Amino acid sequence: MLCILSANHLCHNPRVIKEATTLAHAGFDVEVLGAWFDPVLKLRDQELAGRLGIRFAPVIDLTEQNSGTRLRRFGCRVRKRLAEDAFRYARWENRWQLGYAVAALGREARRSDADLFIAHSEAALAVTGDLLHAGRRIGVDMEDWFSEDLLPEARRQRPLRLLRSLEQAVLRGAAHRSCPSRAMSDALAKEFSCGPPTVIYNTFEWSERRLLDGELKDRENRRVPSVHWYSQTLGEGRGLGDLFAALPHVKHEAEIHLRGSPARGFGDWLASRVPDSWRKRVFIHGLVPNGELLSRIAEHDIGFAGEMKYCRSRDLTVTNKILHYLLAGLAVVASDTAGQREVADQTMGAVHLYPSGDSRALAKQLNALLDSPDELGAARAAALETANQRFCWEQMAPRLVENVERALG
Repeated sequence: MLCILSANHLCHNPRVIKEATTLAHAGFDVEVLGAWFDPVLKLRDQELAGRLGIRFAPVIDLTEQNSGTRLRRFGCRVRKRLAEDAFRYARWENRWQLGYAVAALGREARRSDADLFIAHSEAALAVTGDLLHAGRRIGVDMEDWFSEDLLPEARRQRPLRLLRSLEQAVLRGAAHRSCPSRAMSDALAKEFSCGPPTVIYNTFEWSERRLLDGELKDRENRRVPSVHWYSQTLGEGRGLGDLFAALPHVKHEAEIHLRGSPARGFGDWLASRVPDSWRKRVFIHGLVPNGELLSRIAEHDIGFAGEMKYCRSRDLTVTNKILHYLLAGLAVVASDTAGQREVADQTMGAVHLYPSGDSRALAKQLNALLDSPDELGAARAAALETANQRFCWEQMAPRLVENVERALG
């Protein structure tokens, strides 16, 4: 039996979903230990788990409207606040800072008779560390380099020494290790003197292309090229500043389509950065269900991935975004993070890089594609070929299964 430790909602964790379904299809008995905090996301989790056949068990459910649940919610908030105050005033780093579910996750994991436990979150790192000391076999998927993640102002409130010690113990003691890029794998191996984690890119199934609906719901003028960007949240710190600063230097007509939930103040921030001549050509779209996202991306011509190098984790990782663009058949203009350089080196001209923060260099790459339909078409064709041959889940799944089989001996 395999136990995947998440302590999060299933619907917000695509790597857990892909790992669980892949290993279950390979014949393993798989259980995911997660948590429920939001009633809307709980319903999504239940629908998703039922449709995909994932055995998902919440270690804590704070969504019910009864006195017992209200008391648990209150207790969780008080404990988290005390943990944060202990760190703020006494610099005492403690595992209660890692989320509401860390204790419940530990209790349920200790009760499990799983042959391998795989961590996917900060809370899960703490639990797998305990399991390792108890002689259990553990693994870890470093979705992010947790101790090297987030913006500087957020990092000041984080238990970084605790996270680093957990990462070192778990990575050195794990029978199974994986992460989302070769750049991160090499850095983790060097930093913690452990075996290099297996590279499992954040790819999607090539077979998803069969579900493309062929509709045009985003674009207003099909006769001009379209640039697309998406994320869960529309706001600062996501490379959009580079894109808006580049627009005065873009010499060709195009549409800019952004998809996500606007953060507070995003409208004012957007208005202050988009040139007047471009305002009618910048479009904002809401989030769509996961099953529709690839179709909406495929409407466009160029995917923009302006990831910023504000921390080591963000620099080294390969995000869903750039790989989603390739699967949709878009030419890609991307910032030169280590992770995105790694992808660009394997894409036969589908990805055009620019130095992060250099808006004129970004405009030059956009102009090169917008100026030449032939070059744009060649980049889009290369994107599809690369996605099929290298960057799809059908290529990643055997790596995952082989690595877990090896871990189980």
